[in-house]
Amino acid sequence: MGPESNGGFKNVTISNCVFDYCRGLALETVDGALLEDVTITNITMRDIVNAPIFVRLGARMRGPESAPVGALRRVIISNVVCYNADNKHGAIISGIPGHDIEDLRLSNIRIYYKGGGTKEQSMREVPGLEKEYPEPYRFGTMPSYGFFIRNVKDLKVNDVEVSYITDDFRPPFILDHVTGADFQHIKAQKAASSATFVLNEVKDFNIYNSRPVADTKLANANKKEL
Repeated sequence: MGPESNGGFKNVTISNCVFDYCRGLALETVDGALLEDVTITNITMRDIVNAPIFVRLGARMRGPESAPVGALRRVIISNVVCYNADNKHGAIISGIPGHDIEDLRLSNIRIYYKGGGTKEQSMREVPGLEKEYPEPYRFGTMPSYGFFIRNVKDLKVNDVEVSYITDDFRPPFILDHVTGADFQHIKAQKAASSATFVLNEVKDFNIYNSRPVADTKLANANKKEL
């Protein structure tokens, strides 16, 4: 969906699809459109060449000057298995300041990444690229190998597992400016020197029944590792 997004994407279902040596799922609204009420389920992927999941709300705004920034909300992605995904991007879910992605549900997802990320890459700061063309490669090599989640409100993640084929020294999850995040039944492979979660400006964070993180509730977390 997108990147051209003057018109909206509403009331969409996608199911029972196979992705083979191609790009992953891309949900993009950057020109003022509404992207809402979408369910995606029963997807298998192999040899994915960029982000297996890319959810992007931006402000390129190629439509009329008076158009407001769009919205991305009420999206469910479930029952996804992906093997040998590109090692540079991971899954990227990114809104922009003042315009959060809202009400996102991720469940029963299993992603095997190629791996190979370094400790130096884990310290990289990701540019906002608010007005840029929405493609994962423009963000560069991500500091997390599994999921990078930024400017999101009301996120629920359940039964999600990430791992790598070759050693990777980046954390599985980075959350940046996220409000209301519930994680349960999470499994994440990680290096001994890496955190599982890196939290920056995160409010109302909960995780339970997950490995290797103990059950935790945090009202506010900034530059915190779990």
